[in-house]
Amino acid sequence: MATTVLIVDDSPTDVHVLKGMLEKNGYNTSHALNGEEGIKKAKAEKPDVILMDVVMPGMSGFQATRKLNQDPETASIPVIIVSSKDMDTDKIWGMRQGARDYITKPVGEKDLVAKIKAVLGG
Repeated sequence: MATTVLIVDDSPTDVHVLKGMLEKNGYNTSHALNGEEGIKKAKAEKPDVILMDVVMPGMSGFQATRKLNQDPETASIPVIIVSSKDMDTDKIWGMRQGARDYITKPVGEKDLVAKIKAVLGG
């Protein structure tokens, strides 16, 4: 069965780029435009991995990641933060919220696939 990746990002361009890379590598994708929608979709769809943007309207990716990790229903889904914020403090904070990994934009296809495989234990 193909791995499903939920992309939570408010940028149609970034969603398009990520979807293209993932689908080319055999992943199924789903997407949400903000943190609140991302949490709802994570509960409804139970994706294998979530790619989370940080800067979004309403709830930030950090807040959404924390909520997902605190909810027993979604705590086992690995979150990889995908953000243009590339300061070490952002990465440390992201990991503290429960993210399993952190990638900065623009994302390289090989990097992305390798990180997804790594958080899935493959």
